[in-house]
Amino acid sequence: MPISPGDVEDLVHEVRRLYDDAEVSLLERLAAALAADIGSPRWAELKLAAVGDLRAAVETVTDALQTDADGAVRRAVAEAYARGRQAAVADVGALDSGREGFARNLLPNAPAVDRLAADFTTTNRPLYLRITRSVMDAYQRITGRTSGGVLLGTVTRRQASQRALDQLASRGITGFVSVDGRSWDMASYAEMAVRSITARAAVDSHVDSLVDLGQRLVMVSDAPLECPLCAPWEGEVLAINGRSGPHALRVEHAIQPTGLRAAFRPPATVVVHVAGSLPEARAAGLFHPNCRHSISLYQPGVSTRPVQHPTPGTTYADTQRQREIERHIREWKRRASVALDDDARRRANTYVRRWQAAQREHVAAHEFLTRKPAREQIGQAR
Repeated sequence: MPISPGDVEDLVHEVRRLYDDAEVSLLERLAAALAADIGSPRWAELKLAAVGDLRAAVETVTDALQTDADGAVRRAVAEAYARGRQAAVADVGALDSGREGFARNLLPNAPAVDRLAADFTTTNRPLYLRITRSVMDAYQRITGRTSGGVLLGTVTRRQASQRALDQLASRGITGFVSVDGRSWDMASYAEMAVRSITARAAVDSHVDSLVDLGQRLVMVSDAPLECPLCAPWEGEVLAINGRSGPHALRVEHAIQPTGLRAAFRPPATVVVHVAGSLPEARAAGLFHPNCRHSISLYQPGVSTRPVQHPTPGTTYADTQRQREIERHIREWKRRASVALDDDARRRANTYVRRWQAAQREHVAAHEFLTRKPAREQIGQAR
């Protein structure tokens, strides 16, 4: 049975929702703190005095987020690992019932699950400190700039605050940089990290179980609308562990003759052309976050190259345009969450509807695209 990162995509949704809700809550608290006493001539002084209250409110949100997210990640990793193992059981069941029975008796690797979950928690613990710092820095920056602008008589305090809040909402609460140097808003960063770790858990569990059962070859699926990173590996046979680069192996045929005559005959063998190793392919980009490819047990002499899925009229670039529209929808929903008055809120919601209409048109124009409403959500934006 094939296993792919897409098979555990649903496990990411709970964690994404937690971060989305937290981000909206933080933005709303920031907007409320700035809006309080906005007409007072002592506004800047009052904002300075309220720093401690805002920090306490932000830390309450981030502490709750950390507790909830750590538990959700642990559950997601455990389920992903279990699905990978189940896929391996199904794979070997296609060979013979004896090996399937042995596979079903393999105990889940709890230490591996604990290690993966602990790695995520340790790696992302500084994330929560950056969230607090990002919000507080934004608060102090807005109050400082707004006071200056008002003193110069160029804009009203409300206009200046709204402009700064809109800029913050457009990019989300940021400050999170991945290893490739890309900046992320907090919810997208968390989603990317959880997608990576659950995909790793599912694939590692599947592969480890196959190795325990004496298997050493897997085959990569064909996925429609593949990205350039994955395209070179589509339909290829990979060695689970071993030599990198293209090479040929002579291995036993997956189906051997039985009976008395078979006992006096050497095993049947076939030559398998291997594109490289699985670690090599993963290092080159296979199974990146959002990857739709899968791997399955390769049975020498039996398995055939997967059928390609043509997608006329739809390209990988079209999928990226869909992701771009999703980002615009989330941006304007965040802007609605920090609106300081009804006019700003109506304007933001108007743009939400415009981008949603653009999404409907884009999906309708491309047969092989499916709208994903969950990716357009951002907490409980008004």
